Amino acid sequence: MFVTAESSEASADAATKPAFTEQVVATTTGVVDHLLSLDPRIAGLNLVASAIVVALAVGLVWGVGRVLDYWLARVSVAGAAAEAEEARTRKAARLTWALFRLSVGLAVLAVLLDVWGIDVRAWLSGGAGARLVRLVLVVLLATALVELAGFVIKRLIDGFARRSGDPRRAAQLRTLGPLLTGSAQTILVVVGVLTVLTEIGLKVGPILASAGVLGIAVGFGAQTLVKDFLTGVFLIAEDVVSVGDNVQIGSSSGTVEAMTLRTIRLRDANATLHIFPYSEAQVIHNRTKVFSSYLAEIPISYDNDVDRALEVVRKVGEGLQADPQYGRMITRPFEVMGVDRLADNAVYLKARLTTQPRAQWEIGREFNRRLKNAFDAEGVLTPVKTTPVAAQPLEEQFPAAAEEPPADGKT
Repeated sequence: MFVTAESSEASADAATKPAFTEQVVATTTGVVDHLLSLDPRIAGLNLVASAIVVALAVGLVWGVGRVLDYWLARVSVAGAAAEAEEARTRKAARLTWALFRLSVGLAVLAVLLDVWGIDVRAWLSGGAGARLVRLVLVVLLATALVELAGFVIKRLIDGFARRSGDPRRAAQLRTLGPLLTGSAQTILVVVGVLTVLTEIGLKVGPILASAGVLGIAVGFGAQTLVKDFLTGVFLIAEDVVSVGDNVQIGSSSGTVEAMTLRTIRLRDANATLHIFPYSEAQVIHNRTKVFSSYLAEIPISYDNDVDRALEVVRKVGEGLQADPQYGRMITRPFEVMGVDRLADNAVYLKARLTTQPRAQWEIGREFNRRLKNAFDAEGVLTPVKTTPVAAQPLEEQFPAAAEEPPADGKT
């Protein structure tokens, strides 16, 4: 294998070329020496000019901030349907505001350096300056790609969910959205960090090899995290649960508010948020997958005619199904199952209403209201809990009065 003179000279230049950190340290040292060598009168004038530049920049940022607040107040709209769009608008405004402040800060820094006699353009055209510019561009590009990935994935998922004719499929797509967003943003962040390390001058190959060995060691110690992640993937892939379902996990029940890479979050009727790692959600009771049901257990007194009571229940259920407001939520014919059991003081009837997902509680409350009114109108009695009381003889209640002789002495 032959080595040419040009390649040997290039390798020698690369070996003698200072590293990026050395170049930054040398440049910083030169700037400090230049500032210390300035005449006090010139330094004072430069200080006044710097204060004026900073004041103008602060005034510009303040003015643009007031205009942005006024614009956001004008575009704010009321209504639940517009809340998501307003949230996206405010997030985009915050990102734009951050980029604007960063641009103003960089411009002020360049002007201040020029005021103090430091040639920024000459330094940026050098090796360290050009590398620093590339670092800034990489960071900005990575940040923009992370935000863009989240925005694009969310818009695509929302579009597919709206166009889906199956509500269950739409819920599954909305569940996948945060997981896809988190995965894509994590990959972009890792690629951005590796690119920054490469620009700084670090060799990424040994770092990746060390990270692989470290990952194996961490994997053995973080088996629960891996189990949580894999369990969550299978739960979503098998469509066991989705965002918006009403489920019970252990002793807690509520509506699934979010599903992250590691946890499932339930919000109950008291607005309490329950957070479960997927590994702890071994048994999930889903009340709202595909359809829901309201199972009514109706106690009546033994004094009633059971057939007549069943007929009243049937009329109430069929009337509820024929109602324009509630009938659209009922997906199957009303079922009267008959006499379920004979208890000590009541006969229990059973009926069932099959509804759309998450509509069973509203239908059940209306059914109970109508059934109570129908029982009152038809004279169907409900059981009343009674406590048996045994009559006690007067002699046992007042034994002393029973033994006392009459006042006249006659027996």
